[in-house]
Amino acid sequence: MGKYLEVVKQNQLAVITINNPPLNVLSRSVFQELDDTFMELENDRDTVTVVLTGAGKKAFVAGADIKEFPEMMGNPDMKAQVMEVHYILNRIDSFPKPTVAVLNGLTLGGGCELALSCDMRIAEEQSRIGLPEITLGLFPGGGGTQRLPRLIGEAKAKEMMFTGEPITAAAAERIGLVNQVVPTGEGLASAKLLASKITRHSLQALSRIKQSVDEGLNKSLNEGIEVEASLFQEVFQTEDIKEGVQAFFEKRKPAFQHR
Repeated sequence: MGKYLEVVKQNQLAVITINNPPLNVLSRSVFQELDDTFMELENDRDTVTVVLTGAGKKAFVAGADIKEFPEMMGNPDMKAQVMEVHYILNRIDSFPKPTVAVLNGLTLGGGCELALSCDMRIAEEQSRIGLPEITLGLFPGGGGTQRLPRLIGEAKAKEMMFTGEPITAAAAERIGLVNQVVPTGEGLASAKLLASKITRHSLQALSRIKQSVDEGLNKSLNEGIEVEASLFQEVFQTEDIKEGVQAFFEKRKPAFQHR
């Protein structure tokens, strides 16, 4: 546990809670703790799925820490600093285990971009989700212009970024931005239920599903099939496939090694 993150592990699930009151904004320190935590969980054999949420009832993450913006103004060499943020978000995006973001309130700017780096998103009904950077004379600089169009399509993504207006959880579900909407206060429980359906399966297979989908989306269909075929060959060399098939024949639940 760091200064801004709380991590609780149970039943092969790790729950990360961002605790930076009042609105859990993403300062450099929060980003660094996120990077350290995901690096640690990547090598944790007891963790199969990760849930990410925000502390309190107001926000998942209400954006970047705007107090850090003035030092970036007029700095022609700030790209390196921006790329440090991308490095961390890319690590979360390519994290080799399933990830679920629980949006339990305001999910704006960098908070939306952080949520987009996760595999799935569950939104509580009171949540408001958006990229309001345009209202500051900016545009999304944490991958929002790239991940959001890939998820919901070019036109709707541009509308959200051009207007800067947040949308409701229900609207986010309609356009595929979130997987499901749940009542206020039930986001974490719903995420744990979803995680329980995931963690019982082989991490060797889960990680390859994620890799195959993510790599394939950036390739042609035929190139994506090649990626899938290579990973399919790999999974057949694991102990988990032996256990899964043996358990099927013996009519029992498999006991996967998760390594």
